Amino acid sequence: MPTDAPLQPLDSLYRDHHGWLQGWLRLRLGDRERAADIAQDTFLRLLVTRRLPAQSDGRRFLAQIARNLVIDQWRRQRIKQAYLESLAALPEPETPSLETRAIVIETLMQIDAMLDSMPAKVREAFLLSQFEGLSYSQIAERLEVSVSSVQKYMLRAITACYQVLYAE
Repeated sequence: MPTDAPLQPLDSLYRDHHGWLQGWLRLRLGDRERAADIAQDTFLRLLVTRRLPAQSDGRRFLAQIARNLVIDQWRRQRIKQAYLESLAALPEPETPSLETRAIVIETLMQIDAMLDSMPAKVREAFLLSQFEGLSYSQIAERLEVSVSSVQKYMLRAITACYQVLYAE
């Protein structure tokens, strides 16, 4: 993707490819407004990261960023929907405030991103421990690794959790 070749300035990249990107997204999403939002977010991402593609890679690079943004948006929506469905089952007096809901949804998204960034075996060991209640030896057997490997996986996962919780 980005190379050491001379980089195309962002304004030129925007002029040359914004219309194409928005049309490309509209075809895939079937929603003009959402396509426009994601196209803008794509260029905003470039502005913030200051990573620009070589001129010959413009469309491919933009399409990849846009694809990732669509996936992120879909995941956020799925997390939010699952949380709101769980709230709907609560009796009215136990329903959290809108502010608390927003904080919980943001935290859930951070946890999801943290889990997604973990190597597969670390994530799987953590989930087996926390959600299925398996012991380290049971996890080791399931993952076909040693107990000491599971201990290392769990240390790595728990460290990542603390970083999410205490990042601010």
